[in-house]
Amino acid sequence: MSEKKVDETTGVETTGHSWDGIEELNNPLPRWWLWTLYATIIWGIGYTILFPAWPMISGATAGVLGYSTRAEVAARITEHQERNSALVEELISADLAALMPSNDLHRYGVARGRSVFQAQCSQCHGSGAAGAKGYPNLLDDDWLWGGDIENISLTVAHGVRNDTDPDARFSEMPAFAEILGDEEIESVVEYVVSLSAKDFDTALAASGQRVYAENCAACHGDDARGDRELGAPNLADAIWLYGGDRETLEETVRYSRYGVMPAWGQRLSDADVRAVSLYIHSLGGGE
Repeated sequence: MSEKKVDETTGVETTGHSWDGIEELNNPLPRWWLWTLYATIIWGIGYTILFPAWPMISGATAGVLGYSTRAEVAARITEHQERNSALVEELISADLAALMPSNDLHRYGVARGRSVFQAQCSQCHGSGAAGAKGYPNLLDDDWLWGGDIENISLTVAHGVRNDTDPDARFSEMPAFAEILGDEEIESVVEYVVSLSAKDFDTALAASGQRVYAENCAACHGDDARGDRELGAPNLADAIWLYGGDRETLEETVRYSRYGVMPAWGQRLSDADVRAVSLYIHSLGGGE
């Protein structure tokens, strides 16, 4: 057994470690630190006995106290649902179009709908519902299928152009690159531009009007103000989902657009669908 080394200056035993001739003293740990360490060990053992702690194959040890944060949250949700059950039933059966903003049920529906919108809809339509390129602005009065509360609710419930709900709103514009020539596409784009802009080529727009009448008027209407039965947008109001500059319009005409919205009726409760529809309608753009 090797003899313990003692530092001559301090008289304290060394660990035997040396760095550049500097010996490490083997001083004992402070008492308060040791007692704190022992206390935390005891506390940790007690915690793993009392509360859920050790991960198992299909869960974790339940703990002697049987406490669960998940159960606590579930209890609070249940309590909230029970407290509002009467309002929920009333919301489901109410005529939403007849509800006035001063009505308590209207205020409850809008408040609930705001929460649903922020959790489920704001990712596409924006936190303020102003939309983005390819995602409709819900604050204006430009609606493909109608902005009254019934139509908003129908769109929310069944979605748009999805393949999961047979009642989804559905419209499809042809890709005219396979139908029209380059000159025809250029002219019809110029005609569409002329409907809402002051700076356009008159002769080219006149030529495009003939192309429009033969290929586009059947859906967008002779006056280009759209058709809500078909989900065809108004081309004369300067409100554009993907952009109204010539380059973007040409891309739309050539290749079409095909935006998809989920059928929220398959993911949300009836109360949530009606509440978020009420909230969207209350934003000012609803008719």
